[in-house]
Amino acid sequence: MRVLVLIISMVLSASVFAKVEALTFDTPQQEETYKRLIGELRCLVCQNQNIADSNAELAQDLRARTYDLVKQGMSEQEIIDHMVQRYGDFVMYRPPLKSTTIFLWIGPFILMFVAVVLVLLYVKRRRNEEQETNVDDAKLDAARKLLESEKE
Repeated sequence: MRVLVLIISMVLSASVFAKVEALTFDTPQQEETYKRLIGELRCLVCQNQNIADSNAELAQDLRARTYDLVKQGMSEQEIIDHMVQRYGDFVMYRPPLKSTTIFLWIGPFILMFVAVVLVLLYVKRRRNEEQETNVDDAKLDAARKLLESEKE
């Protein structure tokens, strides 16, 4: 029983050994800049997380590089320009609107439009099928009379 408790406690405490980044900054402004930047830069491996939330190796490297650049005294815009030059516009969550990123901006609207059109076509087709299968009372009465006349 003791062995089982020991194994369970070891498994559950694995998160205690997770790596924690301890960073020191010269000024509170540097820390704010760093936090803002790692929240704005996208993890290129995960693509749906910023580098602050990602545990991918590339995200760790990007955080370390961002930290180094902040410590060197570079401005936010200079750091962003450096990252974009090295990794492209996709490294930013809100890339600038230009010919190479136009699909990132209008893509969701195109997908939404296509989805709406497909739903409308589906609804229209279903209505037409229902109208074709609906038999009105006059037709039912005529069919009933025809069947009764054939029985006689």
